[in-house]
Amino acid sequence: MSAILIDGSIVHYEALGRGRPIVFLNGWVGSWRYWVSAMQVASTSFRAYAIDLFGYGDTAHETIRYSLDKQASLINRFMEEMGIGKIAIVGHGLGALVGFSFIQQWPKSVDRMMAINAPLDFVSVSARLKTAPMTELIEWLSSKSPEAISALADASKADLAAVAASMGSLQADNLFTHIRTAGIPCLLVHGQNDPAIVTPTQESIDGMPSHLHQITLDSIGHFPMIDNPSQFNRLMTDFLALETGLSPKELQLKEEWKRRVR
Repeated sequence: MSAILIDGSIVHYEALGRGRPIVFLNGWVGSWRYWVSAMQVASTSFRAYAIDLFGYGDTAHETIRYSLDKQASLINRFMEEMGIGKIAIVGHGLGALVGFSFIQQWPKSVDRMMAINAPLDFVSVSARLKTAPMTELIEWLSSKSPEAISALADASKADLAAVAASMGSLQADNLFTHIRTAGIPCLLVHGQNDPAIVTPTQESIDGMPSHLHQITLDSIGHFPMIDNPSQFNRLMTDFLALETGLSPKELQLKEEWKRRVR
């Protein structure tokens, strides 16, 4: 286990590979652990970091650090301490919102972002996700496969106060409005069968600017990186392979990818 002290608080992370840095951020249910497969794939070309956010896994549980802007500050301080330059972000649920907040505060530090099952506003989040105990959330959102059980082994460590604080932050500030104008390439990925987050409407997708693109994965729930890791990792690899500054809409032009996601 790797850990550093950030402003006096323990922050747990794991790292693999060499190359340009990519940072994986966990969602409301789980920890760094469910990124293992994606990290292994990314590490062939990148230096992959997976960080447990405050209140999750083996990172400190400190209520004053649970808001989205404080979680984003964790990423900034982590980069400073580790000597990391411009990053790609892969965030899931909560991690995607933290990524949005990070872009809002430090836009020049992000090359691109992949946001998985990210709510685009507060009303897109199921009331059950906002209020249920963690044991219920694990039971509700997990496929219960052996792979899912292993990947979510640390989920019960989460502090529900961290969930509540993130919801309060989202309600107070619709972060996606900043992403629409930031100009940073962002690929939005939603599982069609995710019961916790509402998939964006076709109207909202059609109205997205050129630096944003949304893909819905058929027959996938809240954890596409667990439910179908080969499909998820191919999509991630294709997105990361785009030249800096190119729109993620370029993925639509790849017939090979179109065949993969049908």
